[in-house]
This record gives sequence, C-alpha cells and structure tokens, in this order.
Amino acid sequence: MSGKDYTKMWKDLGLNLENHAGLLDVLSKAYKDIYLSQKNRPKAMEYFDFVISEVHGLRIEEILNAKEAGRKVVGTFCVYVPEEIVLAADGVCIGLCAGAEVGSDEAGKYLPRNTCALIKAFMGFKLSGLCPYVESADLIVGETTCDGKKKAYESFNDITGKVYVMEVPHMKTTEDRKLWLSEVMRFKDKMVALSGKEITVVGFKKAVSKVNAKRKALQRLSRLRAADPAPISGLDALLVNQVSFYDDPVRFTEMTNKLCDELDQRVSNGTGAAAKGAPRILVSGSPMAIPNWKLHAIIEGSGAVAVGEESCIGERNHRDLLDENFSTVDEAMEKLASRYLGIDCACFTPNNERIDNIKALAKSLKADGIIHYSLQFCTPYMMEAYKAERAVTGVPFMRIETDYSMEDFGQLKTRIEAFIEILR
Repeated sequence: MSGKDYTKMWKDLGLNLENHAGLLDVLSKAYKDIYLSQKNRPKAMEYFDFVISEVHGLRIEEILNAKEAGRKVVGTFCVYVPEEIVLAADGVCIGLCAGAEVGSDEAGKYLPRNTCALIKAFMGFKLSGLCPYVESADLIVGETTCDGKKKAYESFNDITGKVYVMEVPHMKTTEDRKLWLSEVMRFKDKMVALSGKEITVVGFKKAVSKVNAKRKALQRLSRLRAADPAPISGLDALLVNQVSFYDDPVRFTEMTNKLCDELDQRVSNGTGAAAKGAPRILVSGSPMAIPNWKLHAIIEGSGAVAVGEESCIGERNHRDLLDENFSTVDEAMEKLASRYLGIDCACFTPNNERIDNIKALAKSLKADGIIHYSLQFCTPYMMEAYKAERAVTGVPFMRIETDYSMEDFGQLKTRIEAFIEILR
C-alpha cells in the first residue's frame, strides 16, 4: 500500500480489523508470488499493481469521499446490471463478487454445502467483516442469473438490508424482452429514487460514452492478445479485466489505453510476455473475481499463454457497445435493454450464441486449445461445457471443474501440463 494508515476508515466501516489484516497479508503474498515474479512485464502494469496494493485503501477512500459529496454507491454482482444507469444518476458502480475461499464456516450457517464458491465467498466476506465495498454500498444489486444466487440474495438482504434484485429472463422471446425492458425501467426508477436525481438524455449520453470508452479500451487489449508472441501475459490481462469492475472508469480507460499503446510497440518489436510459438489457450466459462488467479497461474507456469477469457470477467463484459444514437430516455432504455440481453450467460436456453462466440473468439485469438473452466456446483456452465466441446471442432478442448481452494492445484497442474503437451 501507499503507506497511509487506513485503520480508522476500516474500523468506521465495521470491518473485523484482525481478520482483515490477515486477508491483506495473504493477498499481498499471493500477488507477489503470482504477479510480481513474472518476467518481462509491460511497464504500464505498474498502475494496476498500485491499484491492487490499494484495493482496500485509496479506492475505498475515494468511494467514501464520493458518498460525502452526495453520490450513491451501488454494488453489483453481475454484468447484467447496467452501469450506465448508475452513472447517469451520478452514482458510483463497484463490483462485489469475491474470488477467495473466505468465511466458509460463517457462510455455512446460511448456505448448503454444495453451493458454488462464488456465492460462498460473497457471503463469507460479509459475515467475516472483510469487505469494505459491501459496507460502503448504499444499494447492492443482485440478479436472477442462477438459482443459488437468487436464493442467497434473500439471506444477504436479511444480513445487509440493502439488496435489490433484477429479474433476468432465461429465454429471449418477445415476451422475455418485454420483461427485461420493464426490469431496466424499474432499475432506472430505483436509481432516481435512491439518488434524488433525474436521469436526462444529456446525462445518459455522457454515461454511455464513459462506459463505451472503457469497453473500447478492453476490446483493444483483447485484439492485441492475438499477436504471436503475446505482448502481455494472460495473468496481467485478466487482472486488467478484473480491475475494470471497481476502478474509476475514466481513469481506468486512460490507463488501459496507455497500456495498449505500450503493447502496440511490443507487437511491432516482436516483444512477448511468452516465447513466440508458445501454446495459446482460450479460457472459457465461469467468471474469475479477484483474487482467483489459480487457473491462469497454472497455464502460464506450464509454458503456455492464456490469450483470452470467454467470461463475464472478459469478453462478455466488453464485447458489445451500447448504441449512442438515441434522442429520448425511453429510447435509450430500449437500446440498453437490447444490448444487455445480448450477453450470452449460460443461464439462457437455448444459448447457441455463446457456442458461436467461443468458436469465433478461438479463431480471432489464434487459440491452439480451449480450457473450459466451471466452478463446482455451477450447473449451467458445467452442462454447457459438454455442448461446447461437441461444437468446437479442430481445436483441442479440456473441461475443468474446481473451486477457490488450492487443494487441487497439483492435480490441475498435472492435467493442464498434459493438455499443453498435446498442443505442442
């Protein structure tokens, strides 16, 4: 961290100071071992290293300053929650999903044992007093993308008293689109009531422009990863995508484009984060929230390079821009609803778009193989893995089911090393 003492801030937020100090120590060590040990990293990654070092420090201080200035803070768990609406109401949007095995015993008082690690984590972080983002939020927005999350939000609201749920339809018929549009409008009204600020066409255009600029920067990063040698490691690119969910969007866009400028030069010079010709892996499937870096660390520690993420922490988040050509707020809401319903989460049936997108991404990134990653008990992604494997022909495919623990690290490493040998 910067050296500043944030103890009072954390105490005022109600964090468990002893547990929190332990968490930061573990996170710091993991980051040094996994990230700072990498060779030949782009210099512009220093900014993202700093962001991680201040993940519970400076960024929380900025959020609290925004609250003091009258802005509302909205925590989200999913890419279906429209950031544009939050920003148009002069709010601050932050991601809340947790990617570490924390507070399992406490979470077990509310959740069954066979619940996915992501749900256990966001419950565990709260119940253990470890998440300043949850404590800073004025509103926490959930969504009905899976049965586990849907039911967990009931308990989470009992605990926090500030959960709002958007109903995401699981088909894309005309009637489903009407339902989703009504949910988008309902969320707009909720943000107006929460913030006390009307959403205008001018304000919404500014918000859309800001979020689209962030998406364009991430799209640019994705395209650059198609080069051989890859100019950036999969670990570093994953980190950038993870940081996009809670950093200031304007600053994030500026620093990501600065990184991409450097990567452009590295591509021109033939400078890579991995050797030219290293096996190229597309990671597909469940989201990977900070500090879930296990799979990428194994892939790249085994001599391959992760060149893309077909994931909510990746392509599903930034693949499509929102059409900025609208003249009324209602028209904007219709375009927004259409854009977000285009996200190909595994909760949808049928979901042929996702299969097509996996194949297209593997081709554009010149992937030699695909590793489909599913969190244990994440049934929709586990089931779609079988369909994806049948549909993807000509590209070796591997299915992995795991959680956040390190107990299966050795087993996964053995399996992934064998898979990579097939690709050489």
